[in-house]
Amino acid sequence: MDYQLYYWTGIQGRGEFVRLALEDAGARYVDVAQEAGDEALQPFLDGERDGARPFAPPFLASGNLVVAQVANILHFLGPRLDLVPEGEAARLQALQLQLTIADLVTEIHDSHHPIASAEYYEDQKDAATRRAVDLRTHRLPKFLGYFEQVVGRGNGHALGAHSYVDLSLFQIVRGLDYAYPEAMAALAPKIPHLRKLESRIAERPNIAAYLASERRLAFNTNGIFRHYPELDGGITNPAAL
Repeated sequence: MDYQLYYWTGIQGRGEFVRLALEDAGARYVDVAQEAGDEALQPFLDGERDGARPFAPPFLASGNLVVAQVANILHFLGPRLDLVPEGEAARLQALQLQLTIADLVTEIHDSHHPIASAEYYEDQKDAATRRAVDLRTHRLPKFLGYFEQVVGRGNGHALGAHSYVDLSLFQIVRGLDYAYPEAMAALAPKIPHLRKLESRIAERPNIAAYLASERRLAFNTNGIFRHYPELDGGITNPAAL
């Protein structure tokens, strides 16, 4: 089956969680905006195309079906790409974990844009400094500690076997390594299972090829994971893990 992925050009963003699943599975897909520009998204956002109208990208088109929201897209793709264990319970557990990842992604984004997404970072630096301290001190230990336990109990996987959730956790760790290298270095001894998972995903043949390709956009200060040195630092509450 062919898929068309729609997401903004120039950033990994939330679209990267979908790209990783498609790449890992060796699925045939077109990253539409990378070929046709961001204007290719607008007819869908304006409700001019068939299928459910998305509020924002990423969204995925397959025939006349349009699926939006990262967790929903991966819930749709999981069984089709053999990226979720069989059975309703496993699919629901995967969706639950992916929605929790979505919560973490929002908190990471809001650490550098705590007041308004439409305003420049430089216009909210003071608030971002306070929010980043809370992220490093409380929220990252809480979220990563939770996922560390999940992976530890899953024999090195979120669901006991390879799934799209593993791929998303890989992206979370890689993104945080870029955005908050000091904080992640301080947390490293507390998240050995997540670190092993990250390394194992990077070695999967299709993922390794993708990471080495031009299709993998670099992290930058326009996406979710942004490195501002003044926001990074150690973890003052590692015992929270």
